[in-house]
Amino acid sequence: MFNDKSILITGGTGSFGQKFVKTILQNFRPRRVIVYSRDEWKQSEMKMDEDFSNTQVRFFLGDVRDKDRLCLAMRGVDFVVHAAALKQVPAAEYNPHEFIKTNVDGATNVVEASLHSGVKKVIALSTDKAVNPVNLYGATKLCSDKIFVAANSYAGDGGTTFSVVRYGNVVGSRGSVIPLFISQRNSSSSRLTITNPDMTRFLITLKDGVDFVVKCFESMVGGELFVPKIPACTVADIASVIAPESEWDTIGLRPGEKMHEILIPEDESRNVLEFENHYIIQPIQSFWGNKIGILGGVSCSEGFKYASNCNCENLNHEQLTDLLSDYLPVPKN
Repeated sequence: MFNDKSILITGGTGSFGQKFVKTILQNFRPRRVIVYSRDEWKQSEMKMDEDFSNTQVRFFLGDVRDKDRLCLAMRGVDFVVHAAALKQVPAAEYNPHEFIKTNVDGATNVVEASLHSGVKKVIALSTDKAVNPVNLYGATKLCSDKIFVAANSYAGDGGTTFSVVRYGNVVGSRGSVIPLFISQRNSSSSRLTITNPDMTRFLITLKDGVDFVVKCFESMVGGELFVPKIPACTVADIASVIAPESEWDTIGLRPGEKMHEILIPEDESRNVLEFENHYIIQPIQSFWGNKIGILGGVSCSEGFKYASNCNCENLNHEQLTDLLSDYLPVPKN
């Protein structure tokens, strides 16, 4: 569906953005792929990377806080992925206004620029932290989710369609527990700091996350919140695979952390449809109409919850070792 089309990705210099661009270039023949971000250094690094040395790749310096700049960048664009966000949980608590400007006001700007420019489809990336948020970052992403779903009301029939994709931790992403454990494993003490051994987390690879977004573009009708079915494990399981010989220091949950991640809360169960490889949370707005009937899927029971400690696949030691193989030390001969 991306052949001879123009695609723009906000936050395109991030890990997701770079993987998404590579995937599009490898599997389709786009007219243009526009990398929109405010990080000129990362853009210059991408330009020097042979994976992006393609005449179809364009780099557009700009911030999602600037609606005029977004409108300029989106001229002639068919599809938009909104991946730009401020994400560091402690920083959000100390700088709430900055997170609101980027994650909430920026979301509004992306919606309005997409409508103004006649973009066909938009997918915004969300996070498990948007569910029953206990920190400001999660609260801003919940607002963002609501903004993108409600945007379908303003688009009208035949206008821009908006959907959201929500998933958990990306394996090896910056600030996640895996690079932390690797750093601690390689330190002089080699001791790991663990919040709670029984804490559970969803794990998805960057490739699987990107592939899921691509599939959602193909199937979306506008208004859905897509949630992939992904496996989970305990923090203790991760520690035992990353650093099996290290000892642990249990430090307790940090402010803003949850014991288990939730991708679909019980309160949303009446609106959830289950498919073979994913769930869809249906919007409650009137624009949705009879779209429920054409989607298929099976309605979930009242009180259903999709969390890292229930209704998901639990990774065993062998599966987790395979998933984390790129982060394990090379065996010595």
